[in-house]
Amino acid sequence: MSIGFRVLSAARKVSADWVERFRSVPVACVSDSMNRMTAGGARLRPMHGGGMLAGPALTVKARPGDNLMLHYALDIAEPGDVVVVDAGGELSNALIGEMMVAYAAKRGVAGIVINGAIRDAAAIRAGDFPLFAAGITHRGPYKDGPGEINVAIAIDGMVIEPGDLVIGDDDGLLCVPYDQVPGVFERADAKNRAELAQLERIAAGQNDRRWVIESLRQKGCQLPE
Repeated sequence: MSIGFRVLSAARKVSADWVERFRSVPVACVSDSMNRMTAGGARLRPMHGGGMLAGPALTVKARPGDNLMLHYALDIAEPGDVVVVDAGGELSNALIGEMMVAYAAKRGVAGIVINGAIRDAAAIRAGDFPLFAAGITHRGPYKDGPGEINVAIAIDGMVIEPGDLVIGDDDGLLCVPYDQVPGVFERADAKNRAELAQLERIAAGQNDRRWVIESLRQKGCQLPE
């Protein structure tokens, strides 16, 4: 086994049905339902013009500044996959640009996550292909390897296994582990419905704010008499 330079097969992946269900729930609600303990880091931001990212992860571990394994990942990705690249967060060289995004979109890839930099930012921002990255630079990549595909990776402490659910919106990126997808969705969907109901109460002037003063009193806060 050649650790560091290998391509493995994914043993499982979250179904298209679950992917579609999660599209209806804000990432913030999913995050809250996971006790706010998981995040892909504040540097990973949407680089595209708008639209949610959702799909099973095809993971890539790349040498910083090198996109050889990313190219191969795009060749073998199945429609609906999200290609997630851990490139160490290095921003000196862009791993992807307009042409690779066009190729990924043509192949039906659901989106790309780069823990690293991109280029051709204006063209990518003008489109709706979901692309998250940590930064932008005009300097191009190397194509030498090594790297790995379909291995466990970690971005800012968030572990991503091949086939896990990856979601992202304007608030950031999140991974939901494969085995936890049903339970997380149930909690996140309930929270989203509760928040929508609260927004309706706010609009109607019926929002109950007594919990704020009660919480302050319970914590021993000094208040005016």
